[in-house]
Amino acid sequence: MFTVVPCAAGCGRAAISGSVLCAVHVVKPSLEAARIAEFIRQQEQIVNLNAAGLNFVEEDFSGRSFYGCNFKGASFAQCKFVKSTMRLVFFDFARFFHCDLSESDAQFLSFGGSELYSCTFENSNQPHVNYTGSTIADCSFNHSNLYNCHFINTIMRNTNFVDCTLTYAHFVGSYQELVSFKSSNTAEAIFTIKDL
Repeated sequence: MFTVVPCAAGCGRAAISGSVLCAVHVVKPSLEAARIAEFIRQQEQIVNLNAAGLNFVEEDFSGRSFYGCNFKGASFAQCKFVKSTMRLVFFDFARFFHCDLSESDAQFLSFGGSELYSCTFENSNQPHVNYTGSTIADCSFNHSNLYNCHFINTIMRNTNFVDCTLTYAHFVGSYQELVSFKSSNTAEAIFTIKDL
């Protein structure tokens, strides 16, 4: 789990890794994002990193392993996490635009309240991932293992779950518009409270 160091400004937020200030109080957040991105590129395993609230654009974090990291409230535009490994990583209230997380091995992640637009999670292994309260649009989860994932109260538009493992996946209260579950085991998923 990431180490929480309070922001020196006294705001109650956690300081960015390698800094004494949070993303709100650093003088140049873009420089902090560049520093963190370079750190990630130089490592194979990233452990206990706090990058909450930073914005990343066109970064390639493919093949990296993330353990116990915090990206809460961060923004990712055209970023890649292809074939990455993630355990206990927090993306709550983060924003993803045109990102590629395909072939990733991601377990026990949280995307609670996040926004995901035009992203691919295809051919990924994602058991026990939380998407509760998220907005997911124009995304693809095709050919993925979504065992026990939570899409509770999630807004989903034009998103595909083709040929997915949905055993114990929770969709209670989700809004679905143009969502495809073709060839997925929807009978083992939970769509209403009665299915519990």
